[in-house]
Amino acid sequence: MRVTLLGTGDTTGTPTVGCECDTCAEARRRGVERTRFSVHVENERSGESLLVDFSPDFRHQFLTQEVPLPDAGIVTHIHFDHLDGLGNAYRLFDDLPVHAADETDPQTGESVAETVSRKYDYLDRVHVSPETPFEPFEVCGLEVTLVPVDHPPLICFGLAIEDTETGAKLSLSGDTSYGIPEASRAVLDDPDLLLADGIVPASLSEHHPRGGKHVGADGVPRTFGQKHMTREGALALARDLSATETRIVHTAHFYPANEAFEEPLAIDGETYEL
Repeated sequence: MRVTLLGTGDTTGTPTVGCECDTCAEARRRGVERTRFSVHVENERSGESLLVDFSPDFRHQFLTQEVPLPDAGIVTHIHFDHLDGLGNAYRLFDDLPVHAADETDPQTGESVAETVSRKYDYLDRVHVSPETPFEPFEVCGLEVTLVPVDHPPLICFGLAIEDTETGAKLSLSGDTSYGIPEASRAVLDDPDLLLADGIVPASLSEHHPRGGKHVGADGVPRTFGQKHMTREGALALARDLSATETRIVHTAHFYPANEAFEEPLAIDGETYEL
């Protein structure tokens, strides 16, 4: 299983358009990007590939990274930075199955699958497959399980992708606070690679109107506000899940420049063989 991080940034990406902060300036100096979130997973045995989330930067990502167009996709939730790139499917695919959870969101009255179907009903070559959380399904020769995480006010899902022939396992936390349910953690547990949302360092929680929560024994917030983990929360989750390797994704340009490119914060284009 070959994993390529196409997009490792948050809603605005890094560098952020029109921003001259030290972190965006340093990203430009280094020639690196963190575009909006997307992960490409290739089953090298079958030659098929799967795309997790459709970044608005879809076109740029596939023009700059050496990966094939996906044979199928997964949408974790309906925020634009994870979904709106699906419009790029127009004229690119003969058939594109897109998998998404079938659980109804009380906020929208629709499941993620239903929202994707409604919003992209003009894409007649995109076929949405509703999937039930915690029930594994096969796509591109890999076993995928969606699990609910905590990203209020909308429902959101993390997922585990496993190659049942080799035992390789990728876990994605999804957009989430540290408050991931225990049943979901059990599915995500013991990955070879964990991609964990860590939007900012915990030190910035004092600047959020809601502060931080899920404070560890060291007094450090593991959640920034209520929707995303801090860097420290992502690392705590990695320890909880006994991850072999961890990359922190969905990071914002609010990281101080002297911390923004330190390990284990990911940048676009990283690849991993599991």
